[in-house]
Amino acid sequence: MSTKTRIAVAVLSLSAAGFVARTVHEGYTDVAVIPTKGDVPTLGYGMTERPDGSPVQMGDRTTPTQALQRTLAYTQKADTRLRECVKVPLHQEEFDLLSDHAYQYGIGSTCASVMVRKVNAGDYAGACAGYLQYKMAAGYDCSTLVNGKPNTRCWGVWTRSQDRYQQCMAVQ
Repeated sequence: MSTKTRIAVAVLSLSAAGFVARTVHEGYTDVAVIPTKGDVPTLGYGMTERPDGSPVQMGDRTTPTQALQRTLAYTQKADTRLRECVKVPLHQEEFDLLSDHAYQYGIGSTCASVMVRKVNAGDYAGACAGYLQYKMAAGYDCSTLVNGKPNTRCWGVWTRSQDRYQQCMAVQ
């Protein structure tokens, strides 16, 4: 059980550590790629939209500086919406994990998620468990083993969800 105090969500934003972890998890590409089978093109640190809001297209390019600026701008907008849908105090780490989930799945998906429903009901451990429900990509169960080994299609989606769960439980 954590000895830390939860903080009013209105004063939270993604921490520097959370931002660095996000960019490490996403990885950087200077040219648009499709990260997992059935996914949409992403660019920079996993961005799916151009600065004008249109979808990233194969062939689009960016620089590390532009990619960081776009990631930060998206994060700031999404965190504002996250603070609107989460109604209870959180540990910084809990906010960072929800923010990271919103970056991967979209803020609308996160605000409608079991994690937000559970945390708003005061079930913080249940909110952590909700991360384990996120194991699908393009209709494929990313937790699937193939011949006893992690699948090569989207295993990282599953391990990222497991990591979020473990980090969340560590502050309970």
